[in-house]
Amino acid sequence: MNGLVLFAHGARDPQWAAPFQRLAELVTIQRPGWQVSLAYLELMTPSLAEAVAAQIGAGASHVTVAPLFLGPGGHLRHDFPILMDALRTRYPNVGFDTLPALGESDTLLAAIAAWLVASLPG
Repeated sequence: MNGLVLFAHGARDPQWAAPFQRLAELVTIQRPGWQVSLAYLELMTPSLAEAVAAQIGAGASHVTVAPLFLGPGGHLRHDFPILMDALRTRYPNVGFDTLPALGESDTLLAAIAAWLVASLPG
């Protein structure tokens, strides 16, 4: 079974997570055979380690982690590789993939630009 963890920063306000929860729902609908879950770097739960452990416990043998950060800042350049190395060490029989930051996707940037242009007056 495959797992997908949507990995976001986290915030003190629980309402901040609403768009990410909706995204997880949309992906689950489009990939019904996959386990899809959310994880957070800080301030919210579950952590990345907790989300991955839950997916593996439910039978995932391959986990893809999608960092939901617009740009590859310090957290993605420094913290994220350390977290992924720890997971690979803890679960040597599980395959792990990571996706690039959201802002590195030309498709996503084009969709945002189209939305912005369509939202402008006149």
